[in-house]
Amino acid sequence: MTNSKWMLGIAVLFLWSCNPKDEIIPDPQSEQVRAAILESMEEWYFWNEELPTTVNTANYSSNEELLNAITFKPLDRFSYLTTQEAFNNAFVGRNAGHGFGFAFDAAERLYLTFVYEESPSGIDGWQRGWEIIEINGKTISSYRNASGGYDFQLGPADPGITNSFTFKLPDGTTTTRSNVKAEYQSNSVLHQEIIDLNGKKVGYWVYQSFKATAGQSPTKSLEVDESMAFFTEAGIDELIIDLRYNGGGSVAVAEQINNYLIQASNSSKLMYTNKLNSLKTDLEKSVNFKKAGSLNLEKLVFITSRGSASASELVINSLNPYLDITLVGDNTFGKPVGSFPLSNYNKTLKDNNVELVPITFATANADGNADYFDGFPVDFAVGDSPQFNWGDQDDLRLAAALLFLENGSVSGRLTTTFYRPKWEMIDAFKGLNQEFPAY
Repeated sequence: MTNSKWMLGIAVLFLWSCNPKDEIIPDPQSEQVRAAILESMEEWYFWNEELPTTVNTANYSSNEELLNAITFKPLDRFSYLTTQEAFNNAFVGRNAGHGFGFAFDAAERLYLTFVYEESPSGIDGWQRGWEIIEINGKTISSYRNASGGYDFQLGPADPGITNSFTFKLPDGTTTTRSNVKAEYQSNSVLHQEIIDLNGKKVGYWVYQSFKATAGQSPTKSLEVDESMAFFTEAGIDELIIDLRYNGGGSVAVAEQINNYLIQASNSSKLMYTNKLNSLKTDLEKSVNFKKAGSLNLEKLVFITSRGSASASELVINSLNPYLDITLVGDNTFGKPVGSFPLSNYNKTLKDNNVELVPITFATANADGNADYFDGFPVDFAVGDSPQFNWGDQDDLRLAAALLFLENGSVSGRLTTTFYRPKWEMIDAFKGLNQEFPAY
């Protein structure tokens, strides 16, 4: 979860001037950079009082080793390092790779879970629900490691890398596709439709990562505007929001969504507050709702999983005091804290293209709820069924959400399907990539 104004780099920044004749030779892994990381952590880190009292940065061979050694365990699973370009690209959906996700079903069969439309896999026509039976000529089980997880050895997200996948399609046929990683623009809205539920219009919205639209306002998603116009024009009575693979992203876009979903009667009321460390209390703030659009919903159903993190949880937490919210699927990840990048506050980091993104604040909703490191528990635990494409009502979690809206409960037939995979895709990613997980 990330602060809307800081995370997208539109806060008031410290700017430095330099002599154009001065030659700056970046050395990102220098001891000077590690000293700058420690200095920035001492100033901005949310748990700065938990930092080691004595740190010799010369004792560490890399920036990553230093950061890992000084972060506050076990609560901090989130602070990371990246480059400024990678950070900025991620928050507007500029990606590189194949452009898909996958997950196991209850029988530990591996399926595509989502495919970005303009990615190499999307252009090749891949679909959610395709079973992956081989990767680079090897069975899926052969990639299992000693800890029970999986390492699929797909290589870094660099353009030009090729991997081969053999799929079993829903019609029972098989196909083998070679796919070359490339740069692409990812879409956040994976699916939207109107479902007729006994004469009631139910909107179904699959939202994947909170990203601003490149070339537009750095705090605005045109996809969100278009989806909300779609549901408003249809005159929906209820809304199901599917965040089951949404690892987070821009808080500004989360605020944008919240402003569409809040009722007009609650506009101007508190959305959330944030808290920083004792050195930065002057930067703490409260954010109020500003009603957008004309949707007027009294309840929402969210489909969630351990892959629902950060900004996904902020939306749920912020709306919970005002709407009747029901969660279907599995418990969320558990990230009530957020970050903003620090290179704009430290010249050494800036000059060496090192982006330090530690935990810098925590958020609380209008009821003061700020402690959900274990995630939000679901009201109805239901197993995932990635073998069904988006909108297929045989999808267990969608079926459960619709049944709840119809009857106010979920049948034992559906809740007995619950399983918790030993490995989930979010487990394969760290840092920046954990907010936007895709292969």
